[in-house]
Amino acid sequence: MDRNPAFQVNWARTAVIDLEAIVEYIAHDDITTALSILKKLERAAEGMTTIPLRGRIVPEIASYGIRIYRELISSPWRIIYRISGKSVSVVSVLDSRRNLEDILFERLIRGITTDR
Repeated sequence: MDRNPAFQVNWARTAVIDLEAIVEYIAHDDITTALSILKKLERAAEGMTTIPLRGRIVPEIASYGIRIYRELISSPWRIIYRISGKSVSVVSVLDSRRNLEDILFERLIRGITTDR
Protein backbone atom coordinates (compact mmCIF):
# COMPACT_ATOMS: atom_id res chain seq x y z
CA MET A 1 0.00 0.00 0.00
CA ASP A 2 1.39 3.41 -1.03
CA ARG A 3 1.37 5.71 2.03
CA ASN A 4 2.74 8.69 0.11
CA PRO A 5 0.56 9.17 -2.95
CA ALA A 6 1.99 11.57 -5.50
CA PHE A 7 0.48 15.02 -5.66
CA GLN A 8 0.86 17.22 -8.70
CA VAL A 9 2.30 20.68 -8.03
CA ASN A 10 0.95 23.46 -10.24
CA TRP A 11 2.09 27.08 -10.28
CA ALA A 12 -0.59 29.76 -10.51
CA ARG A 13 0.20 32.74 -12.72
CA THR A 14 0.57 34.95 -9.63
CA ALA A 15 3.22 32.61 -8.20
CA VAL A 16 5.12 32.54 -11.50
CA ILE A 17 5.07 36.34 -11.59
CA ASP A 18 6.31 36.44 -7.97
CA LEU A 19 9.13 34.03 -8.78
CA GLU A 20 10.16 35.98 -11.89
CA ALA A 21 10.18 39.24 -9.91
CA ILE A 22 12.36 37.71 -7.18
CA VAL A 23 14.85 36.33 -9.69
CA GLU A 24 14.96 39.57 -11.71
CA TYR A 25 15.52 41.70 -8.63
CA ILE A 26 18.36 39.55 -7.29
CA ALA A 27 19.89 39.08 -10.76
CA HIS A 28 20.57 42.83 -10.94
CA ASP A 29 23.28 42.21 -8.34
CA ASP A 30 24.23 38.57 -8.89
CA ILE A 31 22.82 36.21 -11.51
CA THR A 32 24.39 33.16 -9.85
CA THR A 33 22.65 33.92 -6.55
CA ALA A 34 19.37 34.57 -8.37
CA LEU A 35 19.51 31.19 -10.12
CA SER A 36 20.47 29.47 -6.88
CA ILE A 37 17.43 30.97 -5.12
CA LEU A 38 15.20 29.93 -8.04
CA LYS A 39 16.42 26.32 -7.72
CA LYS A 40 15.98 26.41 -3.93
CA LEU A 41 12.36 27.56 -4.24
CA GLU A 42 11.58 25.07 -7.01
CA ARG A 43 13.04 22.21 -4.92
CA ALA A 44 10.96 23.26 -1.91
CA ALA A 45 7.80 23.22 -4.04
CA GLU A 46 8.72 19.84 -5.55
CA GLY A 47 8.83 18.43 -2.02
CA MET A 48 5.10 18.94 -1.81
CA THR A 49 4.54 16.12 -4.31
CA THR A 50 4.83 13.65 -1.42
CA ILE A 51 4.11 15.60 1.78
CA PRO A 52 1.96 18.65 1.04
CA LEU A 53 0.53 18.84 4.56
CA ARG A 54 3.94 19.56 6.08
CA GLY A 55 3.41 23.28 5.55
CA ARG A 56 1.61 25.25 8.22
CA ILE A 57 -1.70 27.04 7.76
CA VAL A 58 -1.00 30.70 6.92
CA PRO A 59 -1.50 32.39 10.31
CA GLU A 60 -2.37 35.89 9.09
CA ILE A 61 -5.39 34.71 7.15
CA ALA A 62 -6.30 31.86 9.50
CA SER A 63 -7.25 34.55 12.01
CA TYR A 64 -10.02 35.50 9.52
CA GLY A 65 -11.24 31.89 9.38
CA ILE A 66 -9.48 31.13 6.08
CA ARG A 67 -7.68 27.85 6.63
CA ILE A 68 -7.34 26.45 3.10
CA TYR A 69 -3.95 28.06 2.45
CA ARG A 70 -0.72 26.59 3.74
CA GLU A 71 2.85 27.76 3.49
CA LEU A 72 6.36 26.42 3.37
CA ILE A 73 9.15 28.64 4.57
CA SER A 74 12.30 28.62 2.48
CA SER A 75 13.91 31.51 4.28
CA PRO A 76 13.32 34.34 3.66
CA TRP A 77 10.61 33.26 1.24
CA ARG A 78 7.09 32.03 1.94
CA ILE A 79 5.64 29.60 -0.60
CA ILE A 80 1.88 29.87 -0.19
CA TYR A 81 -0.29 27.08 -1.61
CA ARG A 82 -3.54 25.19 -1.34
CA ILE A 83 -4.34 21.51 -1.70
CA SER A 84 -7.30 20.25 -3.69
CA GLY A 85 -7.61 16.51 -4.19
CA LYS A 86 -4.27 15.30 -5.55
CA SER A 87 -3.26 18.77 -6.69
CA VAL A 88 -1.13 21.37 -4.92
CA SER A 89 -1.48 24.89 -6.32
CA VAL A 90 1.29 27.33 -5.48
CA VAL A 91 -0.43 30.71 -5.41
CA SER A 92 2.31 33.07 -4.19
CA VAL A 93 5.98 33.28 -3.34
CA LEU A 94 6.55 36.19 -0.98
CA ASP A 95 9.34 37.75 1.05
CA SER A 96 8.66 36.83 4.68
CA ARG A 97 10.12 40.15 5.82
CA ARG A 98 7.12 41.95 4.31
CA ASN A 99 3.70 42.18 5.91
CA LEU A 100 1.38 39.64 4.25
CA GLU A 101 -1.76 41.71 4.84
CA ASP A 102 -0.13 44.71 3.08
CA ILE A 103 0.84 42.53 0.11
CA LEU A 104 -2.68 41.09 -0.20
CA PHE A 105 -4.20 44.58 0.02
CA GLU A 106 -1.82 45.85 -2.71
CA ARG A 107 -2.82 42.94 -4.94
CA LEU A 108 -6.50 43.51 -4.31
CA ILE A 109 -6.22 47.21 -5.18
CA ARG A 110 -4.07 46.48 -8.24
CA GLY A 111 -6.62 43.88 -9.38
CA ILE A 112 -9.48 46.32 -8.96
CA THR A 113 -7.69 49.06 -10.90
CA THR A 114 -6.67 46.75 -13.76
CA ASP A 115 -10.18 45.30 -14.12
CA ARG A 116 -11.60 48.63 -15.28
